[in-house]
Amino acid sequence: MPSQWSQEKYVASLKYAGAAHLGQKVPGSDLPYVVHVAMVAMEVIAALQAEDGLEGDLAVQCALLHDVIEDAGKCYEDLEKVFGKRVANGVLALTKSNLIKSKIEKMADSLARVKEQPREIGMVKLADRIVNLQPPPAHWSAEKRSKYLEEAIQIHEAAKSSSSFLADRLLKKISEYQAYVKA
Repeated sequence: MPSQWSQEKYVASLKYAGAAHLGQKVPGSDLPYVVHVAMVAMEVIAALQAEDGLEGDLAVQCALLHDVIEDAGKCYEDLEKVFGKRVANGVLALTKSNLIKSKIEKMADSLARVKEQPREIGMVKLADRIVNLQPPPAHWSAEKRSKYLEEAIQIHEAAKSSSSFLADRLLKKISEYQAYVKA
């Protein structure tokens, strides 16, 4: 039986994310940023339909809220008050630390914290990278595209046990993205 999730919690989380990201755009586009989080949630919802035994609300809410601390300046305490400790902890684990300067170390730290969370948080990390593995902006150098691909592989390795459905989707996106590295 597919994992269940609440439409009411989805709507509340989407409204919160929409307000938090108000005025932000998906990088390299004119789309409102909330489109990105809705796409991440869509990937998670597809996985919830394919896999049993998951806490759907935790996965969907964290998918919709995953960038509100890192990119919209919301605080952990506010998330905890509105959505509870498990959602706030999940979003915090998905947030890269500003205290770490190295991009590589930031990702490693976030992935380590994601692995300490319920598997639904790893699903969000996989789904986020699936959505982000679109054709890269034209101004990205070959080196930047290559590093982005390496990071996707790192995410896959760290979070693949969270969801075989999403891990397989990410592998497919990684394979497709290789064309931009070889170009």
